[in-house]
Amino acid sequence: MIKEVRIGSLEELLPLLTEQDYREDLDRNRSSYLYRGMPNTAFKMETSLHRNCKHLQKTLEPAILENFAKYAVIGEPTIAQSVWRQMILGQHYGLPTRLLDWTHSALVGLHFAVSEKDMEQMDDHDCMVWRIDMNEMYSLLPDNYRAVVNKTQSTIFSVDMLGGITGKLEQYDMDMGKDAMIIIEPPSINARIVNQYSFFSLVPMEMDDIEEFLDRRTDNTVKYVIAKELRWRVRDMLDQLNMSERIVYPGLDGLSRWIARHYFVK
Repeated sequence: MIKEVRIGSLEELLPLLTEQDYREDLDRNRSSYLYRGMPNTAFKMETSLHRNCKHLQKTLEPAILENFAKYAVIGEPTIAQSVWRQMILGQHYGLPTRLLDWTHSALVGLHFAVSEKDMEQMDDHDCMVWRIDMNEMYSLLPDNYRAVVNKTQSTIFSVDMLGGITGKLEQYDMDMGKDAMIIIEPPSINARIVNQYSFFSLVPMEMDDIEEFLDRRTDNTVKYVIAKELRWRVRDMLDQLNMSERIVYPGLDGLSRWIARHYFVK
């Protein structure tokens, strides 16, 4: 079941920013949550593959990945070795994939929630941050998938761990159906993945409504809805905390985005 929490003040943001459980075995505090910031509550949670290819996504996905691997091999010679590596590298460069972006950082999630391509729209609508529980996602997996991550004392997959189970899209879709999806931690191929504290959920083809799956199969999913009147205030706070385009998009493109927004005239 999805729980909705409305946030109308900075004080009400505090629980979102401090969600950690005490681990008695470690005598430390740890979080099992992942976040996804979205700038408009009207937006549906869907993959870029679904947005791009719609009802033909299952048919077109193999061709998209095959062509990407064929033409990208000059820059990444190992790309043909794994369909999962093709997805992750392609996702990073804007290829339509079945991957859905998440972050382990609530601050990064907030950044994407209170950022707009058109800054004139900042006051027009509420935004949101989704939260899912990695442990809960793990508990829904088939036994053979859980056995693999158990060996590493983890609840998430690496590319190699997933490849050890299957390298075929059809097998993964059959194993997951519409009732489970794995969380994968991408290799640190560049600073953007590191700075964004990136994770991906690998959405099976049968799961045509991700939000319906979360509502039906999970208990710890939360949708934090941030009032539009608060968006600029949160945006300015994040800048002071050094959470901006300069961090999430290292390089001149992120620097340019940050400067453009900094000097935006309301």
